Amino acid sequence: MKDPKLFYFDHEDILHLVLAEGEEANSIELSPTITAELNAHGEVIGMEILHASTFVRDTLLALAQAHQLPLSTASE
Repeated sequence: MKDPKLFYFDHEDILHLVLAEGEEANSIELSPTITAELNAHGEVIGMEILHASTFVRDTLLALAQAHQLPLSTASE
């Protein structure tokens, strides 16, 4: 698979990112709501985000707030 694919299941509020074709052999819980899906070689082939609408909202708010922070430069 050349291009990642993104699927959103609105009834369950799950965001699923497919990074590579293949069968899931294992998974790793990165946080209580984020799981990395692995193939038999241990390569990441997908990501699943539970409560996706909250995750996206909170991530975008954090990014917007970070852009508002004054950043010092090395010359100061």
